[in-house]
Amino acid sequence: MSTRAPAGPAPAHAPTYLDALALLSEVADEVVVRSVRDTHDAWADRFGGYRGRSIASAVCGGLSLGLRAASAGLGRVAETGVGPRLEDGPRGRFVSSAVNGLIGDRLVAERPRLAIAMAVRADGRDVAPDADGLAAAFPEASDRVVVFLHGLCENESYWNRGRERTGTTYGEALAATGWTPVFLRANTGLGLRENGVALSALLQRLVEAWPTRVRRLALVGHSMGGLIVRAAGAVATTAERPWTALVSDVVTLGTPHLGAPIARGIGHGSRGLGRMRETATFGRILDLRSVGVHDLVAGLAEDVAPLPHARYRLVAATVTARERHPVGHVVGDLLVRVPSAYGRDRHGERLFPGADVLHVGRTDHFGLLNHPDVHRALRDWLA
Repeated sequence: MSTRAPAGPAPAHAPTYLDALALLSEVADEVVVRSVRDTHDAWADRFGGYRGRSIASAVCGGLSLGLRAASAGLGRVAETGVGPRLEDGPRGRFVSSAVNGLIGDRLVAERPRLAIAMAVRADGRDVAPDADGLAAAFPEASDRVVVFLHGLCENESYWNRGRERTGTTYGEALAATGWTPVFLRANTGLGLRENGVALSALLQRLVEAWPTRVRRLALVGHSMGGLIVRAAGAVATTAERPWTALVSDVVTLGTPHLGAPIARGIGHGSRGLGRMRETATFGRILDLRSVGVHDLVAGLAEDVAPLPHARYRLVAATVTARERHPVGHVVGDLLVRVPSAYGRDRHGERLFPGADVLHVGRTDHFGLLNHPDVHRALRDWLA
């Protein structure tokens, strides 16, 4: 990887909006047209069929052929690098991160230009994790580094959410106390362990090439980001000075350590819809979700132990003011329930004995990205 200049011609491999349109055409054929055709045929067969079926099949066939041709044509043009890059604007980066979260594993295999690689980010661009790249991106690097990793379908800019309410961000606030914030971006459609291996390798390169000797390393993960951080900590390394030995604190914000009900519900829904031909197509749509989404069903349990010398700080939110309110207990922050965010199973067993926990009331999953209560806690935890 090399540092990208702020301006200049787009490299041939950079994803453009034409790549996104080619993918959209392919998905429209696979999801929309095929779903309409299969559902139509299933209902027609249930009621004995009718003459219009052949007409409908011909129409769907024509649409499908046109969409496949459009996808292939746009893909060939995109290979030339023509058109604006997705990376050149916040909207394009938002689309890229969202699509990678949903089908990122498939992109790696079928459309690699659209697949995000795990990377350090600065000013909307990748930073080479070597001495020159890091020195240029972090001219005031300190010996205390705090690394932020986003959640599913997100990117590094999500850490700016809510800034208008607090007047600052976690990174800026910690920078004022002597920490150097480093923001990462990941393909959240990949499996947790695959991303864990990538993160471990990146953090090792980061601490070895950092402009000054790293004395303390803190990791902050939102949602899935916290799971990837844990997966990285379980990766074996032969480095003389492993990054894991430098970790003093691991902070997880709304992380589904024991799984997320919404991911579990999607899995149940796809299986249920698949039992009938008339609804099987909708089950197939749900099953298009990535390995990363699949991994949120169970989270990471006892097979991934915490780093023995790091302090774990676990933050959970509920839409209600009180943690034990009946509604808050059931829905949590709308995506993750409190016991999962704390790593406590139904039998009271804890994944993180001795961890500090913080409940944030009257907010949702994304409200944790820049919340005043978390600001105060981070200041105390990383003092």
